[in-house]
Amino acid sequence: QVQLVESGGGLVLPGGSLRLSCAASGRFFSINAMGWYRQAPGKQREWVAAITSDGSTNYADSVKGRFTISRDSAKNTVYLQMNSLKPEDTAVYSCNAIATTQYRFESDYWGQGTQVTVSS
Repeated sequence: QVQLVESGGGLVLPGGSLRLSCAASGRFFSINAMGWYRQAPGKQREWVAAITSDGSTNYADSVKGRFTISRDSAKNTVYLQMNSLKPEDTAVYSCNAIATTQYRFESDYWGQGTQVTVSS
């Protein structure tokens, strides 16, 4: 019922910037929160950032001060502005949404992920 599509990943030099986008579509009553996770090779999925419907944001310590999450509610799109990128930021970044549909109340939905590679 809810589809999430990420875009904006790619290869960037250390210290560079990327902006990820995640657009939600489908049949849903509301999206209560959206966020970003990442998974590096050989590591568990890690929470990165989240934003709620009232605009409140939270960040993992590893990205605080470098990443900024924002949301365009009219477009059902969440963004992740990533600055001062480090090689350890290399991962597949996935978008997550907590949404309510006609069948489920505040359930998690995931995008397919977009690859971010930070390398010199």
